[in-house]
Amino acid sequence: MTYHLQIVTPNGLVFDGQAVRLTVPTIDGQVGILARHINYVTAIGMGMAKLVMEDEERTAACIGGMLAVTDGEVKLLATSFEWANEIDTQRARISLEKGEAVLADPNADEQERQYAAARVKRAKVRLSVAKE
Repeated sequence: MTYHLQIVTPNGLVFDGQAVRLTVPTIDGQVGILARHINYVTAIGMGMAKLVMEDEERTAACIGGMLAVTDGEVKLLATSFEWANEIDTQRARISLEKGEAVLADPNADEQERQYAAARVKRAKVRLSVAKE
């Protein structure tokens, strides 16, 4: 059994089609959405998303946003959503190194450290999803 799913980012429509299952990271942990899911809204966390269609499975790095299930329609409005095969691993490694350098700097202020910690986490998510 399938349902209609749209995945949208600030850069535009990423996916618009039928899904069997969507698993996404939320602020409270992983959530799986199947057909006939109750109406539901949640904030998206940071981690791997998995989309299962009738003939294909895809993974992606999903970072931030909202997920809404309304009357059988599912919309994922993500801050960032990158399919595993489209992740620029070199860029992610550079971002990881820069973030770790700031965290290792004893002169970095708290705001710089918080930004760097988030940067490191995003880079690690991207690199781990790219290896799947």
